[in-house]
Amino acid sequence: MAVTSTMLPLGTEAPDFGLPDAVSGEIVSLASFAPAKALVVMFICNHCPYVKHVADQLVALGEEFAGTDVALVAISANDPVAYPDDAPEKLAAEAQERGYRFPYLFDATQEVAKAYTAACTPDFFVFGPDRTLVYRGRLDESRPGTSVPVTGAELRAAIEAVRNDQPVAEEQYPSMGCNIKWRPGNEPAYFQ
Repeated sequence: MAVTSTMLPLGTEAPDFGLPDAVSGEIVSLASFAPAKALVVMFICNHCPYVKHVADQLVALGEEFAGTDVALVAISANDPVAYPDDAPEKLAAEAQERGYRFPYLFDATQEVAKAYTAACTPDFFVFGPDRTLVYRGRLDESRPGTSVPVTGAELRAAIEAVRNDQPVAEEQYPSMGCNIKWRPGNEPAYFQ
């Protein structure tokens, strides 16, 4: 079922987290990205066709910003019982196969996804140096089944604005994708 992102209010402080990286097993927290000027938090998963549609662009973003003042982190919160392709070992395989240059974390309790009011995959959040939200929504206007190329233009523009101490565009559009696969009985109030 395709849903759109909740559009968390701009200026919201980045919710803290401490989640295991599916590849290394190390716990990654918000503080892990302290030196970065911009932090991009991406809620993604393996099985979603919307994520598959943009995955090459996620790889490109990871390569482009590796070793810069921009940090990227991906989080999967899907229920791995109902969606085994989104189990931690499959996340690790996907990250390694695609060559993701950012941590791919697993949110087993789904509490981090709830804290970010994540609703779909993919869902993007950009935080500035003070870790307040400056952008949320879509990567760009491309969707599966359309001829619109995947460029990452909208997300990239927000990142570059932060890097250059410029305001981020006020007009922001929700992301669209598969709903996060909540564990039975764990659906957040904003999703119901």
